[in-house]
Amino acid sequence: MARPPLTRDRSPFPTQVEGLNAFTGEDGVAVLEFARPHRRNAVTLAIWQALPRVLLRLAEQPGVRALLVTGAGGTFSAGADIAELVEVYADPDRADDYHAVNVAAEEALAAFPHPTVAVVHGACVGGGCQLAVACDLRFVAEDARLGITPAKLGVVYPAVPTLRLARLVGPARAKYLLFSGELVTGRDSAAIGLADRVAPGAELDAAALEFARLLTRRSAQTIGAVKAALAVPPEHAAAALEPWERRSREAGDVREGLAAFLEGRPPRF
Repeated sequence: MARPPLTRDRSPFPTQVEGLNAFTGEDGVAVLEFARPHRRNAVTLAIWQALPRVLLRLAEQPGVRALLVTGAGGTFSAGADIAELVEVYADPDRADDYHAVNVAAEEALAAFPHPTVAVVHGACVGGGCQLAVACDLRFVAEDARLGITPAKLGVVYPAVPTLRLARLVGPARAKYLLFSGELVTGRDSAAIGLADRVAPGAELDAAALEFARLLTRRSAQTIGAVKAALAVPPEHAAAALEPWERRSREAGDVREGLAAFLEGRPPRF
């Protein structure tokens, strides 16, 4: 069977965990794929635990310049595996540990040093939406369904993803999503800030891959500085940018960018 467009012509990258696939390509784009289609790509504890390690190893791969995060079988992820949550919530200490692992995985995705784009088909719910929100950008199919549903389960959503969601969509819309647990369509997700680009499902993967390849041709120095500045409270942004600004004065990206502009050619960063 032919691979889907995002993973086609890419080399498998070992994750050592069932239900999580990774791939790298010569174009500089890596792909992280949730792969439990029989469970709508529900995220197991083993996957939550593996994500920081897998992301670190992908970040260390020479040539990787962008990361696409997606799901197999036409679904991004229906969220945490509810069968596991039933067992987890039987013990308060185990529930604490579970949520600590969950947040650590989200933070590792948010801290990935290269641009991350969630490519969302089908259901993107609960913990799946949490991970999509932790990406830098979200490309969403028109018929996708997105939402965060702890209010339907009685779960208290952790502080880190609550605040990340509020920073993305604003406090009122975050309350709407978290209070109600209702899902929004891909078509409506851009209007509330959940999506950065919405496209027909048949066109989404190609659009996301084209955009990721474009990012590999941009200055990693500029992109890294933007990520650093926006990852901290506004009052700390100048300090976060300072080492990047110093590097820009000394490294070759600016010289190459200016020379390429004057010579009428694409820059070679």
